[in-house]
Amino acid sequence: MYAEIILPLPLYSTFTYEIPEEMRHDLCKGSRVLVQFGKKKYYTGIVEHIHSQAPAGYDVKQIMALLDPTPVVRYPQLKLWHWIAEYYLCSPGEVFKAAVPTGLKPESETFVSLNNDFEMPEGIRLNESQAMVIQSLQNKKRLKISEIESTTGIKNATRTINSLMETGIVEIDEKVVERYRPRKMTFVELTADKNDNEKLHEFFDMTSRSRQQEKTLIAFLELSGWMRHQEKAEDVTRERLIEVSGASQSVIRALVDKGIFRMVKKTLSRFNPAPANHSPRLSPLSDAQSKALVSLKESFRNHQVSLLHGVTGSGKTEIYTHLIASALASGNQVLYLVPEISLTTQLTDRLRKVFGDTLLIYHSKFSDNERVDVWKRLLSSNEPLIILGVRSSVFLPFARLGLVIVDEEHESSFKQYDPAPRYNARDAAIMLASMHGASTLLGSATPSVETYFKACSGKYGLVSLEERFEGSCLPDVEIVDMRLQRKKKLNKGILSQPLRLATKDALAEEKQAIMFQNRRGFAPVVVCQQCGWTPKCHNCDVSLVYHKNSGLLKCHYCGYCQPIPKLCPACGQNSIEVYGYGTERIAEELHQEFSEHRIARMDLDTTRNKDAYQEIIEEFASHQTDILVGTQMVSKGLDFEKVKVVGVINADTLLNFPDFRSSERAFNMLEQVAGRAGRRQDTGKVFIQTTKPDDNILRHVRAHDYKAYYNEELEERKRYSYPPFTRIINIYLKNKDAAAADMGAVILAKALRDIFGDRVLGPEKPFVSRVALWYIQSVMLKIEAGASMKKVKDILRAAHARLAEIPQIKTSVIYYDVDPV
Repeated sequence: MYAEIILPLPLYSTFTYEIPEEMRHDLCKGSRVLVQFGKKKYYTGIVEHIHSQAPAGYDVKQIMALLDPTPVVRYPQLKLWHWIAEYYLCSPGEVFKAAVPTGLKPESETFVSLNNDFEMPEGIRLNESQAMVIQSLQNKKRLKISEIESTTGIKNATRTINSLMETGIVEIDEKVVERYRPRKMTFVELTADKNDNEKLHEFFDMTSRSRQQEKTLIAFLELSGWMRHQEKAEDVTRERLIEVSGASQSVIRALVDKGIFRMVKKTLSRFNPAPANHSPRLSPLSDAQSKALVSLKESFRNHQVSLLHGVTGSGKTEIYTHLIASALASGNQVLYLVPEISLTTQLTDRLRKVFGDTLLIYHSKFSDNERVDVWKRLLSSNEPLIILGVRSSVFLPFARLGLVIVDEEHESSFKQYDPAPRYNARDAAIMLASMHGASTLLGSATPSVETYFKACSGKYGLVSLEERFEGSCLPDVEIVDMRLQRKKKLNKGILSQPLRLATKDALAEEKQAIMFQNRRGFAPVVVCQQCGWTPKCHNCDVSLVYHKNSGLLKCHYCGYCQPIPKLCPACGQNSIEVYGYGTERIAEELHQEFSEHRIARMDLDTTRNKDAYQEIIEEFASHQTDILVGTQMVSKGLDFEKVKVVGVINADTLLNFPDFRSSERAFNMLEQVAGRAGRRQDTGKVFIQTTKPDDNILRHVRAHDYKAYYNEELEERKRYSYPPFTRIINIYLKNKDAAAADMGAVILAKALRDIFGDRVLGPEKPFVSRVALWYIQSVMLKIEAGASMKKVKDILRAAHARLAEIPQIKTSVIYYDVDPV
């Protein structure tokens, strides 16, 4: 018997392994196995199917170990993996690697150690790097390559280790590393049966000479409820017993030695079990919300996917909670997708109040152990649960999925850019729901053009919610011409006069303000005033951004950083200046302008740890801070009742991007951030600072007129053949040699043009044409909306296979971005 195994590698085929006799009864589709791949590496694989046909032409290795008695992947998951691999032109192994938590994928790691039998011949001299590696191994005996690099500071230690291997000084070996650690706790148990009073008296006699032992025994009986009749004794942890009794570890050990207590280690879930009869505490809906809810239920009878188009602050979340309650009451599970981890923070509190412990959270800020526990809980039960998470949540092993909600469905954050699979979680969620026979609800105040087009054409259901909850008004939007402000010298630093005065008035009324700038760091531009020198990343074709808190210039693409020089390295003058505004600089200037008020910043730099989002959002929601400065994180679905003023510091950075979706992104982001203001009784005020006050996008934002924007944008898309009238596949070729990248792109574009004609555009360099030492070229393929995408993708794969032997193609990496956003 043989099994086809999916490995977490960018390889398009499965691999055949022989099933050992002892595993044949237990192994099945979806099982997790450990296999050897190549001469030394070991990987966790997933069994895709089992057969009895021996492969010809090579010796088949046996499966080394069956890691679980039951499958860890359900059938619909494997089906979704293959759909994603097929649709987004990547391998099932890449989907597997992204889908399954690291803790469920043990694999071998290379360890380096000194060869104790080696004797150094005379005349051999070690260089500095080799000496540093040997010294590290003498101290630690056995290290991973990454550990050697971190302890020695050698950037690429592989070459040095290889040279030491050739001389026999070091040895390497592979060890399978298990990363998942179940949560285990030590419990104390009484060795007597419950209600065995005779034995209990004997225990008290044994402890009568030790006051502390007797006190500990009494504390245990109280904590466990051992003396209460007709009740099961509760588990008591060792830590809890020590805390209550004041006993030391030695006292507990003495009681164990006397045979009174025994210590038991138990594996626990990291989550509270969902109550069997929990009844949701739902808030009443307004008339408009109730009508929308009825319309959605009617829409789901005729459409698998429906769009809820509700203005910002209209109470879409309350409608979601009523739909979730219906799904749970039917015994189904719910997936609630949001684009940003920051949104899960505020939603967790709201949903927990309604649904209690039926809510589970799943995103990358949780530890891998916690994510594995969520995975295992869904795998081991069919209980009705809500999963609130970001895009990776679509890969979880749902058993009875009944409803999928994709909130802020227009957000580009749902799209995975790097590494593969470059999937859109919104579209994957729709496909996942269809595989389970579940309904999908897309919600947004500013739907993507493609989604609204499908809703208007009848492919999706459409329900509109056009008024804010409790009669709140949409905020007033004022477009501030910054050229005029500077000409009249009315602006003070980053703030125009209207924004500064409105912020002062709001703070005086004990209201709050949000300042939006979609650039983090202190200053995006660093330049020498004498010679024009600008610091560039060594690995990418981008300028470095100055971060004042760390005193470093950083690349936001590859992470490279360096100190800001005191003197210009080109001309030697003390004339380096910083220009422009990132969130860090804006927060600093606001501290100076509003020194008596509390100011917080929310961007990638301030939210790196698990609890940072929650702390910032909770402090702002409870009015412990007065002004929140942030990037796009502050624009997405957050609900703060006291925000009266929103300032968009520089709208030009959104309007001037060279991409056919730039106007859509600009409208969505500006309308969304504007929607954070005036969400209760007070009418909010939004100030958009720009040097292009007559821009059409700003006109639509000021009027809060999505439909007018949509009609204008749709007409332009139709004129230039962009989605939804075509489908786009961006094909990227990258090489560490610039000439090879250029020539390879020309060859690839010509080959595709011979097949697809003028549907092929390019090649051309993308906006950032070198990232992490890779030179990048792109080719765009436009396909008519009604064409067979499967045939197109088959042609692309065949073309790639034909060109694979051409040197410039052979040394290049080619990858695809299907439906780019």
